[in-house]
Amino acid sequence: MVEERMGNCWSYTKDQFDNLEKHTQWGIEFVEKYTKFVKERSEIETNYAKQIRNLSKKYQPKKNSREEEESKYTFCRAFLTTLNELNDYAGQHEVIAENLTSQIITELSRYLQELKAERKSHFHDGRKAQQHIESSWKQLESCKRRFERDCKEADRAQQYFEKMDADINVTKADVEKRSSHKARQQAQMRHQMAADSKSDYSAYLQKFNQEQNEHYYTVIPNIFQKLQDMEEKRIDRIGVCMKTFADVDRQVLPIVGKCLDGMTKAAESIEPKTDSKQVVESYKSGFEPPGDVEFEDYGQAMKRTASDTSLSNSRDVKEKPKEKSKGKLWPFIKNKNKITLNSHVRNLIEGSGPEDFSHLPPEQRRKKLQGKIDELNKDIQKEMDQRDALTKMKDVYVKNPQMGDPASVDPRLSEIGQNIEKLQFEVQKFEGWLAEVEERMPSKSDTHRRSGLYETQNNTTVSNNCAQDRESPDGSYTEEQNSETQVKANINPIPPTSTTPEFDDEFDDEETLPTIGTCKALYPFEGHNEGTISVAEGELLYVIEEDKGDGWTRVRRNEDEEGYVPTSYVEVFLETNAKGAMTYI
Repeated sequence: MVEERMGNCWSYTKDQFDNLEKHTQWGIEFVEKYTKFVKERSEIETNYAKQIRNLSKKYQPKKNSREEEESKYTFCRAFLTTLNELNDYAGQHEVIAENLTSQIITELSRYLQELKAERKSHFHDGRKAQQHIESSWKQLESCKRRFERDCKEADRAQQYFEKMDADINVTKADVEKRSSHKARQQAQMRHQMAADSKSDYSAYLQKFNQEQNEHYYTVIPNIFQKLQDMEEKRIDRIGVCMKTFADVDRQVLPIVGKCLDGMTKAAESIEPKTDSKQVVESYKSGFEPPGDVEFEDYGQAMKRTASDTSLSNSRDVKEKPKEKSKGKLWPFIKNKNKITLNSHVRNLIEGSGPEDFSHLPPEQRRKKLQGKIDELNKDIQKEMDQRDALTKMKDVYVKNPQMGDPASVDPRLSEIGQNIEKLQFEVQKFEGWLAEVEERMPSKSDTHRRSGLYETQNNTTVSNNCAQDRESPDGSYTEEQNSETQVKANINPIPPTSTTPEFDDEFDDEETLPTIGTCKALYPFEGHNEGTISVAEGELLYVIEEDKGDGWTRVRRNEDEEGYVPTSYVEVFLETNAKGAMTYI
């Protein structure tokens, strides 16, 4: 009945005390192992979040002028949004690590201490009960052996008495009579001791059976029941922690999903057409493309005037600057009125240049000036808003003197008025520059007139009659016309709108010039001016344009580096088939 009442409890294992002790110790070790597992997972999440944050920070745009340029493109903005979302994504992994630490690791560490203390207490009680029953068993065995010994002694004494009583000798009657009496007393005493031992053994046996019954059916089952409850709580706690382990991840999934949605939305916001248009807006210079190159017929005899010698001499003098004005020079040389494409890009990146943005091409200059005017107008509006607010405050002070002195506002109003005047002056200055740029920028009608003019000149003339814009390597600017051009201009004058000296020949053919020979540097040349190239003594270079009489030779070091060096600084070796084969526009 007792066994049936206990049911499926550990009382059935009352004889497996040592095995249960090992099992509960293994359970504690499992909790420690699971705690270590969660701790390592938390460390992984922390390190992963740190690496993700470092990655996001590494690819964040740097704080410079280039950042403003990059922000104009949709793919750059999308990438920046992706980096920000990735940073938030890393934050969710930090949340996972924090929740794992606070909800599992900390709780299990505290529970482990309690579990170890409870287990120690229960097994201490169990060992104490075990020792008590073992001590009772030893006492029972001692009583049993004493009872056995006394019984044997009583039997021997009884046998000795019976033997003495049966063998009485007549001659020795008195002595033997006394010995028989003594043996009887000894036998009686032994029987009494055996009876007492039996009584003690019986009483202690009854006590032991009672204690043993209580030990195996009450004390040990109670201890084992406590151990069973402790073990079930441990298993339940492990299950709760495992569920929490999954819930910690599940709790951040909505935010992680929003981060991923943000990345997807950023990717979908990329507009290739818009970005390609932005490239045009960013690098559109406003320069007008050059017109057609006229055909020069050197095979037809030219009509000479009476002053043939003077005209020839004049032409010889004029041909040198004419030859120096090749249109291929503009990508490499800059002066105060014009800027090359490479310099334009560099100035956009570095953000340097004069206040009027004159270093920029017309279109870019117009945009910069307009942006500056808008900024100044915003500043003016802010100052005017402050002035209006102070004026209202002064009116309140005038109507209610107890609230403040109206005169205390006057210094600030005067200061704001001066600021507005300065800003308005700045606006007028930038508006003047803007009007100048817009006036000088060519229109579409100018382009049509120019192309028509070139066609007419191509049909009616065979000599060069266009204005020459020549930029020397030192950055100086010249505008000359040869004698033939002047004659043509008198016969068929060119309209003022057809010639824009600031933009003519600015976008000539950009094809790479062929190599016509080599040269060796006799002396080192620093090449500080724009359009020149520095060379070292003894360096070998390619010649792409020989000296046209201005003392400069155009050379190339590689595909991207070319410029002018003084002719006297180099020894030129022209190819045989290249000499005299150059045709100049």
